[in-house]
Amino acid sequence: MNSRHPLSEDIIALLSGTLLVALGVFLLKQAGLLTGGTAGIALLLAHFSGTGFGVWFFLINLPFYALAWLRMGPVFTFKTFVSVSLVSLFSEQLPRLLAVASVSPPFAALMGGLLIGVGMLILFRHQASLGGIGILALYLQGRFGISAGKLQMAVDSLIVLVSFTVVPPWLLLLSVLGAVLLNQVLAFNHKPGRYSAPA
Repeated sequence: MNSRHPLSEDIIALLSGTLLVALGVFLLKQAGLLTGGTAGIALLLAHFSGTGFGVWFFLINLPFYALAWLRMGPVFTFKTFVSVSLVSLFSEQLPRLLAVASVSPPFAALMGGLLIGVGMLILFRHQASLGGIGILALYLQGRFGISAGKLQMAVDSLIVLVSFTVVPPWLLLLSVLGAVLLNQVLAFNHKPGRYSAPA
């Protein structure tokens, strides 16, 4: 799969998209909220262990690169690997660069979901993803026309609901709201045939 963007645009997009995602995850984590997909699993594992989100996020995504290579091609796989690595790196470094004494959980759910959604949208439009469910969602959208946003919303909501033992009910509801907002960004803005990148 060949990129439809110049290399310079891809580099800027991957850097900006992954930084937005890392910032969104940072806000969710600061407020004790969760999310879906591999990021949600990584947040859960970070909660129960002494290992940071970035490390878990990188490790969890490793098995999905085989599907990406077989179904989406080497360019997509490479960009996805770079994107996952950058999110992992930025997530580990953000607490050293940004100190937040407190954050309102409703605000964190709103801004965290929107930031992650916009970051993922940027990556999707540059033929990259954040691995895991994103790879499967993009493959199914390309092959069968299934909306990547709607599929990811269904899976993410299920993952967040399974996490009810970790957070109080009201934080769980906010986590679901954040996941819905995230995926509405994708559902509204990443539909088959809607976006045509320059050749």
